[in-house]
Amino acid sequence: MRDDELGEFAGRVEHVSWQEMLPESDFVSLHVPASADTHHLVDAAALTAMKPTAILVNTARGPVVDETALVAALRDGTIAGAGLDVYENEPALAPGLAELPNTVLLPHVGSATVSVRSEMARLCAENAVAIARGGLAPHTVDPDALNHR
Repeated sequence: MRDDELGEFAGRVEHVSWQEMLPESDFVSLHVPASADTHHLVDAAALTAMKPTAILVNTARGPVVDETALVAALRDGTIAGAGLDVYENEPALAPGLAELPNTVLLPHVGSATVSVRSEMARLCAENAVAIARGGLAPHTVDPDALNHR
């Protein structure tokens, strides 16, 4: 986020690198897309860099976290705990993950709130109406793909 986008938080937020942030954070909450750049963003090295009292939260995409490394880190106390709503090889879990007492595991329901699901339904309806009228869906993920039909 750029400084001019911080609004009321300007002056209270400090930009630091991933490597600087990990050892300073009590909670690391992931909000990134799945891509080659984010695959195993949280690996054994990242987990080792975190505080032993830190909690990792992944509601982004499963492959962002190396679950095998996470299980090891949770078992040996490298970090204190983890909360996951997505999994590396969904629906399968890494061996040992479900048995750990320092995890909270959800069945990929992070978006299951009335407001989020209502907005999702509204966007779908808006797209369907636009297409039915012969137009382009206003929320097309990849408009260029339509040129290759």
